[in-house]
Amino acid sequence: MTHLVLFGPPGAGKGTQSAFLVAHYGFIHLSTGDIFRRNIKGKTELGNLAKSYMDKGRLVPDEVTIALLKDAWSSHADAKGFIFDGFPRTTPQAEALDAMLEGNGYQVDAMIGLEVRESELIGRLLERGKTSGRPDDANEAVIASRIAVYRKETEPLQSYYAAQKKYQGLSGEGSIEEITQGLKVIIEDI
Repeated sequence: MTHLVLFGPPGAGKGTQSAFLVAHYGFIHLSTGDIFRRNIKGKTELGNLAKSYMDKGRLVPDEVTIALLKDAWSSHADAKGFIFDGFPRTTPQAEALDAMLEGNGYQVDAMIGLEVRESELIGRLLERGKTSGRPDDANEAVIASRIAVYRKETEPLQSYYAAQKKYQGLSGEGSIEEITQGLKVIIEDI
């Protein structure tokens, strides 16, 4: 069973590429945003707990995020593989993911980083903002802030996987098809 972390800043194309990889390999796409929304909508115990933090404008604590992810992951025992999107975001989350997988006889096989210039990210997000209905994609100042938070808080996680020789960078610029082909080459070489 393959376990991949798809990594990159907002607008890098993680969701777009995940859809192609799911269709091609039959992997399960685990997006923390989707998991949060599904549990909140379903009014699960963990979803209600996550919502209580979000309603106060606070970050959902790692232990709640990890519990939600573990629940989603364990519900797919027969999966060919997983793509983690939006998780991990911090070294403690990466360590928790490693511990969860190792406790079940697995490991993260690779972190694939989609590398995109900031000007390209801003342009993509502004374009997406025209159709997504997401206010955080329609305001350039908010986008710049999101990218800055990513660079400060999440991007350092790259070194965690690089130290394990699991990080592989890939240009996230070019056509969707070119990027997908680059991902396939990396995945098929794991």
